[in-house]
Amino acid sequence: MFSISPHRRDCAAKQQERQRQLDALPDSFSEGCTEQDNKILDLSLRELVHDHEAGTLSTPAILQAYGKKLVSAQKATNCLAAVLLEESMFSKSPTRRGQKSSTPEPARPLSGVLVSVKDCIEVEGYDTTIGYSSRTNKPSISSAAIVRLLRDAGAIIHVKTTTPPGLIGLETSSDLFGRTSNPYNAKFVSGASTGGGAALLASRGSLIEIGTDIGGSVRWPAHCCGIYGMRSTIGRFPSLGALPPLPGLDFVGTSCSPMARRLEDLEDFWKRVVDMNPWNYDYTCVPLPWRTVDLEDRKLRWGVVWEDGIMPPSPACRRALETVLNALKKQGHEVINFTPPPIAEAFCVGLQLCFSDAGAGCFKPLRKDEKVDPVMSASKSLLEMPLFVKKFLAMLTRSLSGDEVSASFTESLHTKTAAEERALVVARDKYRVQWYDAWEAEGLDFVLTVAHPMPAIPTGTAEKVTLISAALTMICNIVDCVAGVLPVTFVDKELDALPRDFQKSDGFKRMGAIGKGAYSIYDADAMHGLPVGVQVIGRRFEEERVLQAMKVVEHALEECGRKFTPSVF
Repeated sequence: MFSISPHRRDCAAKQQERQRQLDALPDSFSEGCTEQDNKILDLSLRELVHDHEAGTLSTPAILQAYGKKLVSAQKATNCLAAVLLEESMFSKSPTRRGQKSSTPEPARPLSGVLVSVKDCIEVEGYDTTIGYSSRTNKPSISSAAIVRLLRDAGAIIHVKTTTPPGLIGLETSSDLFGRTSNPYNAKFVSGASTGGGAALLASRGSLIEIGTDIGGSVRWPAHCCGIYGMRSTIGRFPSLGALPPLPGLDFVGTSCSPMARRLEDLEDFWKRVVDMNPWNYDYTCVPLPWRTVDLEDRKLRWGVVWEDGIMPPSPACRRALETVLNALKKQGHEVINFTPPPIAEAFCVGLQLCFSDAGAGCFKPLRKDEKVDPVMSASKSLLEMPLFVKKFLAMLTRSLSGDEVSASFTESLHTKTAAEERALVVARDKYRVQWYDAWEAEGLDFVLTVAHPMPAIPTGTAEKVTLISAALTMICNIVDCVAGVLPVTFVDKELDALPRDFQKSDGFKRMGAIGKGAYSIYDADAMHGLPVGVQVIGRRFEEERVLQAMKVVEHALEECGRKFTPSVF
């Protein structure tokens, strides 16, 4: 008689637990939104907090409006890892302020705000699985710093969202929870590793998502799903209690990073969190208060990085960047081409640091029959390959195709000695100096890039696109600068189609194997209607300025009649 494996048993049990949590929600959550529900969903964060504190908006009303959306989002995209709502929340007094008291209660800056958290952020009493079945049935004994801060501020942590195993990949899919799809087109990915949160936000099932970002894990999903996200400098946002994708890795930092469906909500949330003195919750936070920045009347100097030296941006992503540049120029801003130190070289250093243990931190928790993202399967195969074989393949690649980038990545990803690891840290630090020196030499205020060379990719194609496609986002983690992504436009099958004989063109022939693999899945017809974003990069600890820069971009687009309007799900 065959027995079910522990992996399959725990996956089935976890999915049944999630379904029980969904079934326990009020029946009204499965109904369509009423006019009142839609009014609540349309409230900005500031408006919702004001009304909730004033007593004109109740917690049950907020839960019902967003609850209906989270239920429909789960059905459409499979974005939830756990539901944290309790029955008592639905029958509380209409408002907190509705109860008379002789002692006035202190204002709570996030009163009534529904916040979802990625399933790598610890919430006391709930599993923190990071997509691994081996981490089920091990509830956290304490909550992460950001969870404690948010609850003290009056926020409601209502769900945890899906991630790929180990938080690394281009697609949010796992045996534990299944595949999370893009709300704009179920045949495409929602990004990774905060793909569950991005899909939920785009579907209006949450007001704020707390994700994490080590190489674009917030910005790639934001780009895929048409929302806003920003990674901060390490130490600015409370991240203690958020489990990293690669335990012990300190060379390329992971930061908790909020996401929102509206830019004003992202900025407002950031300010309210910093005003809560997060350094009192997380000792690693720098005690840096929020600084008011106004760039509205300033003419700024923007640098543009068109390519990463690995693959050129697809027509859709290039058009999004060009749209932003043209809009900024019309508003009187100065836009110049910026050539930073070679991004591909720094990215290679960053990947070697991330996988200096040959991926043991990422792959060890996997059970025998547990599947991972195809891009991680390919990475695992490469990492486990004998070094002499990798060097031989790299030599062949150089001699046959002259593809130095592919050859360099092939031969460099292997277990590092302590001395080799330290040498890589020295190389990283040297690159950081070169990056900021180049920035200062050009007198730049901000840098603009595509958010990714590709729009959201078809499910199951990550192996062709590879992790190396994330160079333009991961470079920001390597130099530890602030970087935000905002939506700009949608893929257009007419405007963004590849030339008919593209594969015979000189541009295609000049691409290395990595670029050609990625372009093999680009199809403007199939991708029509998917969101496309751009990335705004600032200096370290300039979160306030980058958020303002994103507002400048958004205002410029609106003035040109190019304002991004998300679909309503």
